[in-house]
Amino acid sequence: QVQLVESGGGLVQAGDSLRLSCAASGRTLSTYAMGWFRQTPGKERDFVAGISPGGGTTYYGDSVKGRFTISRDNAKNTVYLQMNSLKPEDTAVYYCAADRSAYGSGSTRPTGYYYWGQGTQVTVSS
Repeated sequence: QVQLVESGGGLVQAGDSLRLSCAASGRTLSTYAMGWFRQTPGKERDFVAGISPGGGTTYYGDSVKGRFTISRDNAKNTVYLQMNSLKPEDTAVYYCAADRSAYGSGSTRPTGYYYWGQGTQVTVSS
């Protein structure tokens, strides 16, 4: 079983930066694709960023390309999401997720992930 715990959310102003962390326990995540998603009330969970097990491949949702960076430190069993130039429309609950199986290819769809954290709120004021 994998437990994921997000942290780093908060209230910031437009143009500010935040770094979210996702710490894993219960299993070493170095062989699992990981992703970040976000969700606002009444809407579906949207893909933000994904990273391959080794960290060599990253991919992003169109709305965050060039502003957000996903990375991982497998020695710390942690995945990060660096968010720069934040906009009010980035306001959401952010979730990290892990693939079901080792050495998976990851996905831009929530159904491509099996383990989820509880989420961390990010609020960007204008």
